[in-house]
Amino acid sequence: MILVTGATGNIGRELVRQLHADGRGPGVRALTRDAGRAEAVVPDGIEVAEGDPGRAETLKSALDGVRSLFLVAEFGAGSGVLEAARDAGVEHVVLVSSITAATHPHLGPAREKLAAERRLRESGTGWTVLRPTQFASNTLWWAESVRDESAVRVPYADTGLPTIHPADIASVARAALTEPGHRGRTYPLTGPERITPREQVAELGRVLGREVACVGIGREEAYGPMAAMMGAEVADSVLDLMGGDVNDGLLAVHDTVARLTGSPARPYRHWAEENAAAFR
Repeated sequence: MILVTGATGNIGRELVRQLHADGRGPGVRALTRDAGRAEAVVPDGIEVAEGDPGRAETLKSALDGVRSLFLVAEFGAGSGVLEAARDAGVEHVVLVSSITAATHPHLGPAREKLAAERRLRESGTGWTVLRPTQFASNTLWWAESVRDESAVRVPYADTGLPTIHPADIASVARAALTEPGHRGRTYPLTGPERITPREQVAELGRVLGREVACVGIGREEAYGPMAAMMGAEVADSVLDLMGGDVNDGLLAVHDTVARLTGSPARPYRHWAEENAAAFR
């Protein structure tokens, strides 16, 4: 039995879909905080369990019979969850961390990811750590301004990062959960090429069939709204990662997706085509 936490999220939803497509539905359990919401996105034949990865005491029934666990660091990699998993007999945990754990360990969010990785390695269960770069789905932050103004205001508009499609993270997680040879491994995950915010906006305009302007703004102008949305420390960290403190590690393109899944990593344009409705 594989337990997928965050089963309605960007990665978990796609992982459940892929496992179902592989014919593994009877051996998959989808964990969500809201079972009602899960019914709309979880395929028929997948068991849904309700619980909160941030509260280990809610997971007892969900962990029953589970041997492999998919976990996202932000949503519950505390020692309580890992202890509960170990006590339930879980043999292998696949953890989604961040490439910033390697490239920017001095930043607060990256320190939290490193702490989650350390807890997993010390938990006594088998482990695999995935370290993806910036998600293509982060550009959903622009949806309102694209719909209302046909414009995106963004700092560091011409700094390109190898943005990754969440489905590719799910594909690597699927391989790690279902194939031998991945325990004790840490994998950096990126898209197939660097792409700048300006180029992402152009792709959105292409799939929408109308011009969408990319307006470059300074860090100071970007900081206020971001800090209000996500807090000062996280806003500073995100701005550093967008271009204020970019290093070679963050810019590097890795072939991990193609090597582990047998399929090339999806470019940003694929994500834009699949999610165009969010911007209309």
